[in-house]
Amino acid sequence: MITMFGYQITIFQILATVMGIGFLVFIHELGHFLMAKKFKIPVEKFAFGFGPELVGFTYGETRYSICAIPLGGMVKMPGESADSATGAPGEFLSQPWYRRLTIALFGPLMNYALAIILFGVVVYVWGLPNPSPLPIVGQVIESFPAEQAGLRSGDQITAINGIGIKTWAGMADFIHSHTDEKLQFSVKRGEEILSITITPKKDPASGMGLVGISPSMTTEKVGLIRSAGIGTRAVAYQSYFTLKYLGEKIIKWEKPELAGPIGVIQILAKAAKAGWENLIYLLAVISTALGLFNLLPIPILDGGHIFIALIEGITRRPLSRKSMQTANLIGFGIIMFIFIFATYSDLARSGILFKQ
Repeated sequence: MITMFGYQITIFQILATVMGIGFLVFIHELGHFLMAKKFKIPVEKFAFGFGPELVGFTYGETRYSICAIPLGGMVKMPGESADSATGAPGEFLSQPWYRRLTIALFGPLMNYALAIILFGVVVYVWGLPNPSPLPIVGQVIESFPAEQAGLRSGDQITAINGIGIKTWAGMADFIHSHTDEKLQFSVKRGEEILSITITPKKDPASGMGLVGISPSMTTEKVGLIRSAGIGTRAVAYQSYFTLKYLGEKIIKWEKPELAGPIGVIQILAKAAKAGWENLIYLLAVISTALGLFNLLPIPILDGGHIFIALIEGITRRPLSRKSMQTANLIGFGIIMFIFIFATYSDLARSGILFKQ
């Protein structure tokens, strides 16, 4: 057992987290690699992980490697950046705009394809969860008001503030409309009727009151084709919801809630502890987020390469070396700001920054 970022985690959790993140990034890089090979662009190196090479071999012009730090992968093509490009025919930036676009696009697409498969595997193997319409507590989330007040899985909510509760939806609407206000829950636990006081806390994203409970679930067996369809819809929904959330935060000039490297590691470690179903589901969520993030039109990211390629395709003129260098510098600044902000948010949520 090891203590990391204030949490006790096992060696299995560490391995599952590291290998999970590494696999997602490796699949992303595999998309770039396959398209580069398809267009017969030389690939100098294709690696799983980074840092010192542990084992490897050279086949053709490519060095295939497994490196010491299994947190991703890399595809190195000649002339990938404006600084290293010489204008030679085989370089990345010497390719027609539509080839550069395709190579850049296939990294995020591989993440989306993987997410669809992983979501589908969860549904196919463990079944499609269907929430019960009854106000029966399925799961109590750690450190939320319900857990702190003593609510347990299996408890049935019969009334709140003396108002009878018949359905989960009715109970949820009541809780969502009350923030920072003490609510008196009448709870049936076995043959016993309890009175529990819970104060919902305000969700910073939606503004609704939350107590930290989820409904009890039943599972439905689903076939392979339907599982794939559900996986596809899950990816589409998550992408839409993320863009909608970020758009609303930007319009309102509000600080978004982001998870950085520390937050992702903590969440993955918890999922690994909870079991394979949770771990695979969360990897699907992260793979979707990774694909979406890389599609943002920020220079340096795949989305930046796609955007620049589209501009060239429309104007029929490549950007100058100086323009590309300036764009890359701006993109690097944006990425560093997001990284620092997300890491600060992780440390703040963990309480590490504000320990007395």
